[in-house]
Amino acid sequence: MYPASTKVNFHVEKGSNPNYLALVIKLLQGDDDVVAVDIKQEGKDKWIEFKESWGAVWRIDIPDKIIGPFTVRYTTEGGTKTVAEDVIPKGWKLDTSYETK
Repeated sequence: MYPASTKVNFHVEKGSNPNYLALVIKLLQGDDDVVAVDIKQEGKDKWIEFKESWGAVWRIDIPDKIIGPFTVRYTTEGGTKTVAEDVIPKGWKLDTSYETK
């Protein structure tokens, strides 16, 4: 398990849009691989599961528009689940990184 001070970077990939979101998640301190990713939109109860695209890229294709802010939940190879509340803001931008506080 990582200490509370561990920073995580969420990069919104080029090509993302309101119906397709691709993320790269980088653990800035630590080397466990991410094995599962979900997001939840503000005001919603349902988690949306990402699919591993290629390499470290995770993606979702959905018919409903996704609007931030998003909470991201990820699971590492060691089984640790972490939730980053509202880490991707409303008005998120392509090719931009957002970091946990």
